[in-house]
Amino acid sequence: MTELGSKAELTYLDDFELSENPTKIIPLRLIHSFSCLPLKEQTEGRVQLITVWPPTSRMSRWIYAVSGHKPVWSLGSPEKIIRAITENFGIGADSLDDSDLDFEDDDEGQDDLEDQNAAIIRFVNEVVQKAIVDRATDIHFEPHKETLQIRYRIDGQLVPVRVPDNLRSFQDAIISRIKIMAGINISEKRRPQGGRITFTHGQSDLDIRVSTLPTLYGESISLRLLNEKSQPLSMAELGLSSTSESKIGSVLEKPHGIVLVTGPTGSGKSTSLTAFIRKIHKPERRIMTVEDPVEYEVTGINQTQVNAEIGFNFASALREILRQDPDVIMVGEIRDRETADIAIRASLTGHLVLSTLHTNDAPGAITRLIDMEIEPFLIASSVEMVIAQRLVRRLCMECCQPTEMSESDLLASLALLEIDPKEVSHIDSVRDAKGCPNCQNLGYRGRVGIFELMRMSDSIHSLVIKNASAPDIREVALKEGMSTLQGSGWQQIKRGLTTIDEVIRYSDGMIEDGTDTLITQERSI
Repeated sequence: MTELGSKAELTYLDDFELSENPTKIIPLRLIHSFSCLPLKEQTEGRVQLITVWPPTSRMSRWIYAVSGHKPVWSLGSPEKIIRAITENFGIGADSLDDSDLDFEDDDEGQDDLEDQNAAIIRFVNEVVQKAIVDRATDIHFEPHKETLQIRYRIDGQLVPVRVPDNLRSFQDAIISRIKIMAGINISEKRRPQGGRITFTHGQSDLDIRVSTLPTLYGESISLRLLNEKSQPLSMAELGLSSTSESKIGSVLEKPHGIVLVTGPTGSGKSTSLTAFIRKIHKPERRIMTVEDPVEYEVTGINQTQVNAEIGFNFASALREILRQDPDVIMVGEIRDRETADIAIRASLTGHLVLSTLHTNDAPGAITRLIDMEIEPFLIASSVEMVIAQRLVRRLCMECCQPTEMSESDLLASLALLEIDPKEVSHIDSVRDAKGCPNCQNLGYRGRVGIFELMRMSDSIHSLVIKNASAPDIREVALKEGMSTLQGSGWQQIKRGLTTIDEVIRYSDGMIEDGTDTLITQERSI
């Protein structure tokens, strides 16, 4: 790029400061069209600009026409310039530029309306496309008194999106556009509605689930992004230690019994179940699933999706699957007594059953089943293993930095993680998050699992039959060597994959009375 700049007799700037009011010098539309920005230092009679490519004579004529000054061009990093434009004006600012969307009561009113519709379509598409590029799983459009807030959920964290200052004035049009895309009644604003969008991005089709909810200042809309081309992970990619992977693998080879994965919403339970069935998939095994929704397509597996509108729920689907001669059954979630009862009895009649529950830890799964009025002796006879898990953010390998760890720091960290210092060896340094363009300045990119494994031993079997409490079961399981979330997290810290803060945040209880704790990321993108 430096060479290109010299050939065009332009200065290449690695770093630059922008004008405090760029749009007072040139219109926003030209900033976006030419991917250029006015610099802070200006010369009388001239306008200093930085752009991503050598300017054409047409670009210079336009700048002169709107500013009355001759442009002086410099070149800069395309990535830095585009990011600066988005950070300063918000995503889609050029689409919603007020100067281009003013309405007059004249003969051109219809043309203006068509221009606005096109602008709204462009804006919504840009928001979704950026979410895909940023690896977001959810997009939230949240109306407030003076703003329409947009947030992405990236790696489990809510991240505010920089939007144009005038976005609130386009709120109704934006919400209507999304509802049209999702096949939702745009005139119904009093009750929640749901729909779906198939969004094409590059060579892939994205299935987007849409949910609307009336709020004080308009309808809140949430979009859940499900990539139909998403590749399921292998067990090795989940983040399991070799010991844990071996223990789970031995249980999955059993011909019958039930394996439960527990954790809050968004903790990767479905991803783990899919990795498990991929692990045990063989030509001589008939594997069937019932899911809501089907998140990953697995070749050779018979996958079924529930449909509440026609009464086809987990329990009814499970009954039908049992008539299909399965060897292995994956149930997306045990939500009620009926589903739990069928799943338990299926595991006692020669089927290997894999499913999930919402509990804090592995022992809590036992008491949750008892709360569902499943007989303790049935639980003790069927459950082979319970795996509790969380997803912690993975450090961005482009910018993470080693941080020295003193003896006192180590002891303090171990105390917070409830780990006995005698059980770990000293480490001199850990890695810490910094932030760079590769990770949207968050310091993290992607996630990795931490796991707690509880095998159903004879001792725990006896406790379950006696209807023991979860703390009592946990105490015995720990004595028998149960691996904990904290211990698994410490291993990921030592491997340089995550930070102490992340493990402390996620290994601590995240479900209070069935409600997930919401953690928001304060930085904007």
